[in-house]
Amino acid sequence: MSPFSVQATILFASLLFSSSIAQLNPTFYDTTCANVSSIVRGVVQQAAQNDERIGAKLIRLHFHDCFVDGCDGSILLDDADGIASEKNAAPNADSAAGFDVVDDIKTALENVCPGVVSCADILAISSQLLVSMAGGPTWEVQLGRRDSKAANQAGANTSIPSPFESLSNVTAKFTAVGLDSTDLVALSGAHTFGRAQCRVFSQRLYNFSNTGNPDPSLDTTYLGTLRQTCPEGGNGNAITNLDPSTPNGFDNNYFTNLQNNQGLLQTDQELFSTTGADTVDIVNRFANSQSEFFDNFAKSMVKMGNISPLPGNNGEIRLDCKRVN
Repeated sequence: MSPFSVQATILFASLLFSSSIAQLNPTFYDTTCANVSSIVRGVVQQAAQNDERIGAKLIRLHFHDCFVDGCDGSILLDDADGIASEKNAAPNADSAAGFDVVDDIKTALENVCPGVVSCADILAISSQLLVSMAGGPTWEVQLGRRDSKAANQAGANTSIPSPFESLSNVTAKFTAVGLDSTDLVALSGAHTFGRAQCRVFSQRLYNFSNTGNPDPSLDTTYLGTLRQTCPEGGNGNAITNLDPSTPNGFDNNYFTNLQNNQGLLQTDQELFSTTGADTVDIVNRFANSQSEFFDNFAKSMVKMGNISPLPGNNGEIRLDCKRVN
């Protein structure tokens, strides 16, 4: 890519980000659905009692939604005439979850404020509440997104970072939506809670990059533990904690894990183990200061949530997050 092309790409992403900020604001529902946050909180608190993973599930939906044509709720659409659902794209199939809780939130909101709150905003609000409930930071959620009338399964297959990709590829996908290296490291810190399936990291345990050996950046004791959970040729859908130290709490232990070569996913560990990468210093900073991580995570969540929201009267406010009106 020529320097001109790189500059043009960065300028486009910057303009995209700047124009989106003006369309969203935290008081968007003050006169139309003033209790929106408390209504969402009531549903997610109940959901968290039944599923300790719900925070990780919903923030992942928000992330995967925003990386495909912006934060427009497209990931929530089911297959329908003319719609190939993003739920069936490779990054989401058999792993994206929490849709039932989104439906419960939508039902609760429709009972009080019918036709007002978008499904895209539900993902943004619930992500913030659940991170805070798990001990993480809070931030002022920008609101006013509208819901798409279409899905982009092909875009989901190409735009969402994969756990098998190199750091340079993942960085490029973040750059394409106006996010920088600090955003990449901060948002990866969401892996401080939640689980991952063996199939997305087992290649690190036995035959990394077709070498016949495990990933050399993986701590040997941790390797042994993971091999017990994920035996070679075993159940690829078995799950293990992304953060072995505090699996359900939102803290900065994720970064300490990376320093100790105990990042679960290849894309996690590469943030620290890639020689010369600018992400290494950021990992060290966040490992040394939870408050710095929290501050940057909050900023990056707002920045990610501002990716290409549908402007004006484009899109709609879905009455059912699974289908267009």
